[in-house]
Amino acid sequence: MEKEFMEKMKASLIKMKKEIVDSLAANNEDFQAIVEGVDPKDSVDIAADDIDRKMLESLGAKDLKRMRLIDSALSRIETGKYGVCLKCGKKIPEERLEAIPYALMCVECQSADERRNR
Repeated sequence: MEKEFMEKMKASLIKMKKEIVDSLAANNEDFQAIVEGVDPKDSVDIAADDIDRKMLESLGAKDLKRMRLIDSALSRIETGKYGVCLKCGKKIPEERLEAIPYALMCVECQSADERRNR
């Protein structure tokens, strides 16, 4: 994949992660206290580092799953495995990654997986 596209996706993933952290901070007094004690440019790093137990307890199941998918995608960018279907190994189309930057599988494998899990 093009380096420019990877940087765009990385920025998008970091933005999504920051939105989750900011939303949590806005809705949770305990977490707000944690965030206030951190340099603003490090707020995204809060989730990347060893996540505080209070944050995990405060995150809803949906946000927690999304945060893990985002972290996984960022890790795959760093290791050069981003954009490759974890199931079949084919390249995930850029259009899919633009829609779902943390996608793990191509459309075909994701559809097959969803049908199997019904």
